[in-house]
Amino acid sequence: MPDTLADLRRDLATAYRIVANEGILDAFGHISVRNPNNPKRYFLSRSRAPALVQPDDILEYDLDSNPIAPPTTQPYLERVIHGEIFKARPDVNAVCHHHAPSIMPFAISGAPLVPVFHLGAAMGQSAPFWDSRDEFGDTNLLVAKPEEGASHARALGQHAMVLLRHHGATVVGSGLRDLVFRTIYSAKNAEYQLAAHMLGSVSALTPGEAEMAGKLNLAPGPLTRAYDYWARRLAEREGTPRAAAAAKPAQKLAARKANQKKPKGRKR
Repeated sequence: MPDTLADLRRDLATAYRIVANEGILDAFGHISVRNPNNPKRYFLSRSRAPALVQPDDILEYDLDSNPIAPPTTQPYLERVIHGEIFKARPDVNAVCHHHAPSIMPFAISGAPLVPVFHLGAAMGQSAPFWDSRDEFGDTNLLVAKPEEGASHARALGQHAMVLLRHHGATVVGSGLRDLVFRTIYSAKNAEYQLAAHMLGSVSALTPGEAEMAGKLNLAPGPLTRAYDYWARRLAEREGTPRAAAAAKPAQKLAARKANQKKPKGRKR
């Protein structure tokens, strides 16, 4: 967990840019994180393209998605997606809403998205499908009203992600790192599932495989390994070590713990 809220804002901005750099977010989509000091508040960027988000862009909201301080910039219209999920799911501390190209065929067709490879198990055993027409009829397809956000959160239920008809997907996590992992690999899973359909029938992971592989994927070791890789790719893209530095605290902590366990040898 970040030491300060300033660190958390930096980590959230980095998560935005990582997921954008990996092709999941484009000009649209957004990521939020719950305030660890006050679970009834969360952080979300101002309305800005994800690849451009910096710590100063991060705003704080209550769970009704009202800004804590009067905003001087335009907030996201769909911030109720985040507030209503945080309200309904105390176990969720980070949320990503996106319209990844690999996800959209499933959101458009209504075909079930299922885990089809081991890293894809991070998405869970299945992803429910939310159709806004069921409660609201024809809309502009944005989730901008509290009642729409609440309906969307109910469709998510206890799952790790939900598909939105003709719109995209929303993914949740216990923290930013597992959210980023789940967001990226669920999109890759959709890509591979769609490709496999072209070859013939698709065989999903069994429930047991999905559960065991999902837990393994989100363990500290795999998370650190993947996040280091994505942070390095972002740093190379941006031409700065700042993004790579986001992956360093966990490495340093692990190194300190390892050194503490080593027996001290005699000096010669």
